[in-house]
Amino acid sequence: MNKPNTIEEYIEIHPKYAERLNELRQILINTELEENIKWNAPVYSLDGKNVIGLGAFKNHIGLWFFNGIFLNDEKNVLVNAQDGKTKALRQMRFEDHEEIDAHIVSSYVKEAIENQRNGKVIAPKKTKKSEIEIPAELTSSFLANDELKKSFDFLSAYKQKEYAEYISRAKREETRQSRMLKIVPMILQGIGLNDKYK
Repeated sequence: MNKPNTIEEYIEIHPKYAERLNELRQILINTELEENIKWNAPVYSLDGKNVIGLGAFKNHIGLWFFNGIFLNDEKNVLVNAQDGKTKALRQMRFEDHEEIDAHIVSSYVKEAIENQRNGKVIAPKKTKKSEIEIPAELTSSFLANDELKKSFDFLSAYKQKEYAEYISRAKREETRQSRMLKIVPMILQGIGLNDKYK
């Protein structure tokens, strides 16, 4: 799939949902939110802070509220897409033929904007470099490659933790080794494991 550069391109590559994406987009652009493409999808922000995303998936479309945990959700329409992993993010989903109630969507959007304006956000937890547990595979690679160690040390604590956990989570030795082969060039380039999604 081609990476969209504009919202129009994003909608164009999801023809199945084009009409409904446009319907949701219209609600969003009628607010003071600024529209951009981030992570290859439409994102709406206030004063540079992400508030709402718009997305099309295999069986549904939806809005994700970056700090949706603070929404009252009187209609009980929000879901946590990654229970146990996602603290603040909440989704409002619409299945294939489900009606979009513009009044309900607008009220949630307005509340999300107001919450952002009032500072109701969960700030990402800062990771200290001293708290990161480096797996043996990375440690031995550092000993063999001084340049790799320097590049790793230059990364933010968050990116270091992503790499360390990526290796540690692999159960099998073969998987750990194949993951190491993947990440070494990335570390040397000074990029994070998930930078391409940002």
